[in-house]
Amino acid sequence: MPMHDWTTVPDGIVHVFHHGWVSALCDALNASTFTPNLYALPERVADDSSDVAKAPSEAEFYRRKKSAIAIRHVSGDRVVAMIEIVSPGNKASKNGVRAFVNNACELLEARSHLLIVDPFPPGPRDPGGVHGLIWDEVTDTEFRPPADKPFTLVAYESDLITRAYVQNIAVGDALPDMELFLEPNGCVMVPLEATYTAAFDVQPRRWRDVLQPPRR
Repeated sequence: MPMHDWTTVPDGIVHVFHHGWVSALCDALNASTFTPNLYALPERVADDSSDVAKAPSEAEFYRRKKSAIAIRHVSGDRVVAMIEIVSPGNKASKNGVRAFVNNACELLEARSHLLIVDPFPPGPRDPGGVHGLIWDEVTDTEFRPPADKPFTLVAYESDLITRAYVQNIAVGDALPDMELFLEPNGCVMVPLEATYTAAFDVQPRRWRDVLQPPRR
């Protein structure tokens, strides 16, 4: 199934799909030969940004409700890796973007591995996408996605140095399966395309019709 243009629907619809995709990813990982010592669960990510008004906008409301997937080891239930799917709320404000980037950098500093899926084009607050901001913090190196493939998928391998394995896609492209590192030099492949399709197929027809690109 091709990647859709999620900027064409309200943030609430994106959030519903996001929730379904997170659940499908957890189910797929836990049902696979993942590893007997690891398990995946949805997890709310703390948002310490300070710009949320008393009467938040829709984007700010869904920023508060964003979730991720934590990969935990049965020994102490410690986090070894995270999967994050960027939402519109993550990019709704300067402080929202900064909170997302700070959380990612803290995970990498703690030697946790990370997979980020950013299905939204760069904007004025993240001209290189969220990976561009993270990569600048981690390596002081600039990153810009190709203009014709603005969505960035990136697997971070956290070791003595942090390595990033990047794929860029556009609306209409199939999602590649991506690496999720569980330890240095050790990863599993995350079925992004299959789980995206499973989550999309159960969305309301009204919004599937809006999102489906015209047949070529």
